[in-house]
Amino acid sequence: MGLTLTEKILKAHLVDGEFKKGEEIGIKIDQTLTQDATGTMAYLEFEAIGIPRVKTERSVAYIDHNTLQSGFENADDHRFIGSIAKKHGIYFSRPGNGICHQVHLERFGIPGKTLIGSDSHTPTGGGIGMVAIGAGGLDVAVAMGGGAYYITYPKIVKINLEGKLSPWVAAKDVILEVLSRMSVKGGVGKVIEYCGEGVKTLSVPERATITNMGAELGATTSIFPSDEITKEFLKAQKREDVWVPLCADEDAVYDEEININLSKITPMAACPHMPDNVKTLSEIGKMKIDQVCIGSCTNSSLQDMMKVAHILKGKTVNPDVSLSIAPGSKQVLNMLAQNGALSVMIDAGARILESACGPCIGMGQSPNSKGISLRTFNRNFEGRSGTKDAGVYLVSPEVAAASAISGYLTDPRDLGDMPEFKMPEEFIINDNMIVLPADEKDMESVEILRGPNIKPFPKTEPLNDKIECKCSLKVEDNITTDHIMPAGAKILPLRSNIPAISNHCFTVCDEEFPKRAKEMGSSIIVGGANYGQGSSREHAALAPLYLGVKAVVTKSFARIHRANLVNAGILPLSFKNEADYNNIDLNDELTIENLKECINEGKNIIITNRTKGIEIECECELSERARKIILAGGLLSYTKEQM
Repeated sequence: MGLTLTEKILKAHLVDGEFKKGEEIGIKIDQTLTQDATGTMAYLEFEAIGIPRVKTERSVAYIDHNTLQSGFENADDHRFIGSIAKKHGIYFSRPGNGICHQVHLERFGIPGKTLIGSDSHTPTGGGIGMVAIGAGGLDVAVAMGGGAYYITYPKIVKINLEGKLSPWVAAKDVILEVLSRMSVKGGVGKVIEYCGEGVKTLSVPERATITNMGAELGATTSIFPSDEITKEFLKAQKREDVWVPLCADEDAVYDEEININLSKITPMAACPHMPDNVKTLSEIGKMKIDQVCIGSCTNSSLQDMMKVAHILKGKTVNPDVSLSIAPGSKQVLNMLAQNGALSVMIDAGARILESACGPCIGMGQSPNSKGISLRTFNRNFEGRSGTKDAGVYLVSPEVAAASAISGYLTDPRDLGDMPEFKMPEEFIINDNMIVLPADEKDMESVEILRGPNIKPFPKTEPLNDKIECKCSLKVEDNITTDHIMPAGAKILPLRSNIPAISNHCFTVCDEEFPKRAKEMGSSIIVGGANYGQGSSREHAALAPLYLGVKAVVTKSFARIHRANLVNAGILPLSFKNEADYNNIDLNDELTIENLKECINEGKNIIITNRTKGIEIECECELSERARKIILAGGLLSYTKEQM
């Protein structure tokens, strides 16, 4: 029996565990990446582990999220990350060099390698045939120290692509089609592997758009084969030497198969407030818009930008629309400047933003109240844009640009013939915004620069045998990490300061939660299905930890957030009977006993609701390693014990 591409790469990197479906396996990590919103904490954790220099083949620290410097906090964090990168063997991508996933695809990604990043959209690297996985910062810190990264051996879904996209239909429409079929929780515990003749019709940037938004499926990662198109992309980046051909065996066996005929896909949009709330443009109909934002790690490649420039050429942005464009990297911005496309965008009335995440994580460009915003981004969660009552629609760059001109949601197929957009045979290569680390002999002389906003990792303690506390919060299904720990220009600068950022924890859902949790001292949170979907931000676990949360009880968890809870030493429990969700309410007094025995022996855990006088059975599915982490009080304590 042959192997899938995913299995080939995982098997080649297996260092712990048995290669069987559903079993936990540890894999060797070749590369890591961080960004500044999660990186400061990851590097504080790396310092706490106590290993002097990274042991990966390549680790890169990017500055792309917190680039709005309205106070000292972000600038201090950038300086800290730059100094720690220099000292510990990490490449440092300076502010302005671009979005981590776009730059990593251009300059560092290698087919067949493993990559984990403290950002949920790290699977972008699957566009060139990497097993690239989003993870919590502590997992990244351990990997930088040479430790394995642990996942459950995933189910592998084959998406067979047939045919070819019609003119003006985009890769964004492909992943929206997948989301409409699988939903935001349909990929949990799975890897999405793209195969078929249709793969050959997609460029690397188009493939990367599709793997990027695999994160919205809840998937562990997504991957395309490494073929001649991959080789051409790497050759244009002057990195042809790292190319290797990679594909699944012809007789590979998959857990699920989905067939998609590219020629039948039409332009679509994800409607408010979920990426899987997908409709075709014809279903939505004519809709007046207020704002268009083009960019993000999903759609900011040179190819995307050239299509936008073609649509805007000789036109003027509708006077009722604000159009902003953020090229994904310095390389893309520079090439747009040199080939005249940037001038076209400026002439049309676009507002050109720096090469960074910007509006995608609520860092500026918030829409007007009740505004309709079309965005080429990957998430449209309520309030993420910075305007709670805005209606955010996720669309392709083609739809976005056409709509910016008309002032209404517009099908780009109405524009007439589409020219051929070929990738350049050679990109402009200038890596002068990437700072190399110090040589090993010079490491000791590098000073770590810490600002007053940088606080240490929250203290953890071994698991107690008994938890006795109240329910401090109850939330519904599909709670995202944006609900738990909001982003945006006001809160993101506090990412290196857990005591300060914890004051914003869950305030989207309940403004009184931080105060109530502090007063309780210790507490339990109750959630619905797919709890913690969204980003990899471990702050969504660390802030509750700081506020005294001992356990989270849900119908089900999103993968990364569940792992982050375990890493923080917070007990993740699932109702054995989902109907028991209705048997715990805010302020109910709860008791859990014999915890150590239950965890050690893998038994179900009983929560006694003293307020209602009932017992609730919960599951706590943990691998042997995860049990030890929980008992130790989190991954940092466990790692120190192992060392």
